[in-house]
Amino acid sequence: MTNYDLCLAWNWEYDAEFVMLLDKACQSHSLSFLQITPNNLDGILHSLASNQLAFRAFFDRASESDAKFFPVVEWGRDHAVYRINAYERASRAWDKAAMHHELINAGLYTPYTIILPSYIEQPFLPLIDLSSLGQRFTIKPAHGGGGEGVIIEATSIDQVLRARQEYPADRYLLQAHIFPAQLGFRPAWFRVICCGEEIFPCWWDTSTHVYTTLSPSEESQYGLRSLRQIAESIARICELEIFSTEIALTSDGRFVVVDYVNDQIDLRLQSRTFDGVPDDLVWDIANRLVALVVSHCPPSSNKKDLMP
Repeated sequence: MTNYDLCLAWNWEYDAEFVMLLDKACQSHSLSFLQITPNNLDGILHSLASNQLAFRAFFDRASESDAKFFPVVEWGRDHAVYRINAYERASRAWDKAAMHHELINAGLYTPYTIILPSYIEQPFLPLIDLSSLGQRFTIKPAHGGGGEGVIIEATSIDQVLRARQEYPADRYLLQAHIFPAQLGFRPAWFRVICCGEEIFPCWWDTSTHVYTTLSPSEESQYGLRSLRQIAESIARICELEIFSTEIALTSDGRFVVVDYVNDQIDLRLQSRTFDGVPDDLVWDIANRLVALVVSHCPPSSNKKDLMP
């Protein structure tokens, strides 16, 4: 049997550069690295079922968009593999309504929010007072990412009623807009990536989705240490090894968690696409992921790479 140190399942073509960096990080730690893609999935499943191969650690970046990968997820769970963002924890974090309550219970600030039951659960709603949300508010389903199903500039109950029928099995969040303070020439809006115990805070342009790394001097100058503390609190709540969150600082000095837990995070390189993650940060993430594997799994003595 060939036993790999780390297995990555991936199916998004734009992950290729991240995968290359993760492979290099594995090589630098003398870890064997197995990639599972749509091209070799059937063969890998056969090899797992026949005990021809195994792996000690698993990172899944495929099953959420392609259920054909789910047998690999199940194999990892059933064989006590160390799983980065284990499915049962990740699926809990995907529920924005559940995370909203968890963050509030932990003492964190969130936008003023009204949570509605799913359309299937309650087709007809009682009269809702939307005045606390302001003239314009955001409508978002409790599940989903990448802005799917989200209405940013909602103004009426009619939009709410129509939106609920788009994903009738899902709860919906109605959220007041958050207006960030201005720090220098930038709005105080941040995307913070967490990987293991490492925190990577970045400025986040909500219009262009461009990352800019927050420098230590800026963090000190503007008193932004709380970004790390909030991210650490969210990490304890969601129990994921890698995720991102969006946090805004308002003019009254409150740090508000706007987008709670993002998984899977987009790890395209900024050198390849303008709204990607800074390259050195992606390299740090790759190395941190490998460090997590090293800390949780003893290295294997049988090292072979199986390329897709």
